[in-house]
Amino acid sequence: MPEIATPYYQMDLVALRRNMEIMARLRALSGAKTLLALKCFATWSVFDEMRPYMDGTTSSSLFEVRLGREEFGGETHAYSVAYADDEIDEVVSHADKIIFNSISQLERFEAQSEGLARGLRINPRISTSDFDLADPARPFSRLGEWDMARIETVADKISGVMIHNNCENGDFALFDRMLVQIEGEFGTLLHKLEWVSLGGGIHFTGDDYPLEEFAARLKSFAETYGVQVYLEPGEAAITNAASLEVTVLDVLNNGKDLAIVDSSIEAHMLDLLIYRETAKVAPNEGPHSYMVCGKSCLAGDVFGEFAFPAPLKVGDRISIQDAAGYTMVKKNWFNGVKMPSIVLKGDDGELRLVRQFGFKDFKSNLS
Repeated sequence: MPEIATPYYQMDLVALRRNMEIMARLRALSGAKTLLALKCFATWSVFDEMRPYMDGTTSSSLFEVRLGREEFGGETHAYSVAYADDEIDEVVSHADKIIFNSISQLERFEAQSEGLARGLRINPRISTSDFDLADPARPFSRLGEWDMARIETVADKISGVMIHNNCENGDFALFDRMLVQIEGEFGTLLHKLEWVSLGGGIHFTGDDYPLEEFAARLKSFAETYGVQVYLEPGEAAITNAASLEVTVLDVLNNGKDLAIVDSSIEAHMLDLLIYRETAKVAPNEGPHSYMVCGKSCLAGDVFGEFAFPAPLKVGDRISIQDAAGYTMVKKNWFNGVKMPSIVLKGDDGELRLVRQFGFKDFKSNLS
């Protein structure tokens, strides 16, 4: 087939399967169930590859819960910071479990959610986040209830809770310490439940993560409280499973060597901008250093500074690594920059174009 035009997100099915095999091992060792967090990754063209290794999906909105039900199947958990009156009936029609963010929402939609397994989000007021912007346990957080006295008043209305307080946490000892603290504060409630979701943000598919210890801790927790444990992996499911393939459009020197590529962090890797992070390029070595920049008009549209073995020239390709999580779900049409296509790289290395975007998509996104 002709060479696929950049930019495009390239999903590597071999790398994805590596994560899925670790996922399957964790499920077998711990008895925990895993739900794909659609807020991080919702590229449904690879759901067939993931479905055998996971138990379903968890969502943050009506559209996500519907996508999970229609394209992934399995267990479909619905969660939202707040449900609207005009969407709750459709939400419950797609869900197996519904998790309310607050006691007021639980009570408000008690009748509509009758017959579903209901849960409540608990905020333990501890987390691993290094970013205040993303810290679910930040002061005055709106994410979940923490007052045990108030929670006890509605304990008979729920069968489970969701506790999401990990963020890119690759430290098992830290996870364990926080879980001990959660047990100390909420243990009385946990004994009354049928299921507990410990959320996402646990980097258990990372290199050298102590998977057996993690599995044993989850199993012990489940046995202690007599609950089914759920995990909601997002990044852990798809870490290092995709790249953003871009092409150099121009090179110049304004005191540093710069390379302009046919992509944009604001449009295609928004988290780099939000959290002031640098993209990953491998192997990132050699005598020639370039600041790789996006093509939008935003002055700070910069992927980072990287080393290359030879001088860059117009037409050269660069692969931005680890580009699956919080990218395709956040991409946007800023500046009308061309939306990256979605491409699958199979076991044999062959590339298959599964989705391309054009002017009609740009226009239809507006009015």
